[in-house]
Amino acid sequence: MVFTTWRGTPIEPRNLNRHFYPIRERLGLDVRFHDLRHTCVTLLLGLGIPPHIVRDIVGHSALDVTMNIYAHADMTEKRAALDKLGNLLSGE
Repeated sequence: MVFTTWRGTPIEPRNLNRHFYPIRERLGLDVRFHDLRHTCVTLLLGLGIPPHIVRDIVGHSALDVTMNIYAHADMTEKRAALDKLGNLLSGE
């Protein structure tokens, strides 16, 4: 992902961090900027966006990076998967 200025030029990483961390502290959040990347991937996949599109959005060269490192299943998804398995096994 590339963040840009109002002019459309890329923001220097140092400048992004310089603005992000004071905002994070004011809000009382304990997250790194990179954690937002993981959240973005997880939310996009949760919305049903095809993995290859998510891969392109975040700029990974390989789909397995997107799926194995960045995608985190939440408890709702895990419960739904196990419920489907339970229904299959119980003949429902």
